[in-house]
Amino acid sequence: METCMMTDFLESLKPWLSQDYIRTAYLNEDGHLVLLFKDNVKNVYNINDCSKGQLKKILADLKKKGVHVQDTSG
Repeated sequence: METCMMTDFLESLKPWLSQDYIRTAYLNEDGHLVLLFKDNVKNVYNINDCSKGQLKKILADLKKKGVHVQDTSG
């Protein structure tokens, strides 16, 4: 798991913001953002300077870009 700040996360994600690279994105049970890439790599991010609402906004933005976002709210 990688711990980072939201601005660092968003900057590192820019080259991968596409459904061509990211298969699925979701929040896990611990509130960490999980990205599953098409090459079967799974990255878990503990973004330590934002709220759950801000994480959900990131997921909504990914969905707008064509990335499949998995609803894990129950």
